[in-house]
Amino acid sequence: MPEPSFSVVIFYAFAVLTVGSAAAVAFSSNIVYSAFALMGTLFGVAAMYVFLAADFVAAAQLLIYIGGILVLILFAVMLTHRIATVDVSNRSVGRFPALLVVGGVAAVMAYAVRRTSWPTTATLPDAPSTYAIGNGFLGPYVLPFELASFVLLAVLIGAIVISRKELKS
Repeated sequence: MPEPSFSVVIFYAFAVLTVGSAAAVAFSSNIVYSAFALMGTLFGVAAMYVFLAADFVAAAQLLIYIGGILVLILFAVMLTHRIATVDVSNRSVGRFPALLVVGGVAAVMAYAVRRTSWPTTATLPDAPSTYAIGNGFLGPYVLPFELASFVLLAVLIGAIVISRKELKS
């Protein structure tokens, strides 16, 4: 049996990090530990994108999810008073049905992975994906891109209006 290459070993290390951190998010009874384990999961997913030669998506994963959303979640968890000492009363409710669903989904996915013929290539081209994404946003997809920005602006304004406190006179 040939020795695995260094990149294969690193790939499997990131895969173990991603799955292990995701399990820690799901099974931790402390929300603070779950939030920190989410950072490991998101970082592992970004590493998978690097291995898939999707440099733009990996950078977006790091900047948006880890740099923005995860920091927001951590601030929300840390600023909430006594959230680490909250006891969940019914931790065992629904575990057996959840294990059945997870086992069924895992069996279907394992069947699909084994039955699929996976095409492989010797090497991937070293072309950056950001050029094609930029051309798509500024070319044929400029109208949907701008419409999405208007929708996000409307959502932001709606959130401000809903969360605004009314002054009583």
